[in-house]
Amino acid sequence: MKLFKANINQKGFTLLEILVVISIIGILIALGASAYSVAQKKSRNARRQGDLKQMQNAFEQFYAVNNSQYAATGTNCDGMQGQFPANDLPLDPKDKVDYVCTGSAADYCACAVLEDEVGNSGADCLWSGSGHFCVSNLQ
Repeated sequence: MKLFKANINQKGFTLLEILVVISIIGILIALGASAYSVAQKKSRNARRQGDLKQMQNAFEQFYAVNNSQYAATGTNCDGMQGQFPANDLPLDPKDKVDYVCTGSAADYCACAVLEDEVGNSGADCLWSGSGHFCVSNLQ
């Protein structure tokens, strides 16, 4: 009596075929993860630029309503605190820290450091290079 019956017409995948498929899936996952990371950075940079444009609009509205004077600010835009809903100034989307802001009654400047860009990471509006995005007074 035979314990094992030999079946020549067995259907299935070989070990080599399975390994090839697993390798291809691994490569696709790696490519997808890196593309997702780049998309996240671009999204955060766009959010930073939008936040600063929103702050610029608030500064200019303040200027129009307050006898042609900007809100005096510290290094974190405290002078603009009342100009945003629920007194919440926009924060950097990644680190949740304040944007760099300087100003007086005559002018202002607000800046954000962009991700994966070449440039300085200083804390004033005298930055050079393309590693940041700044807005300043329009008047």
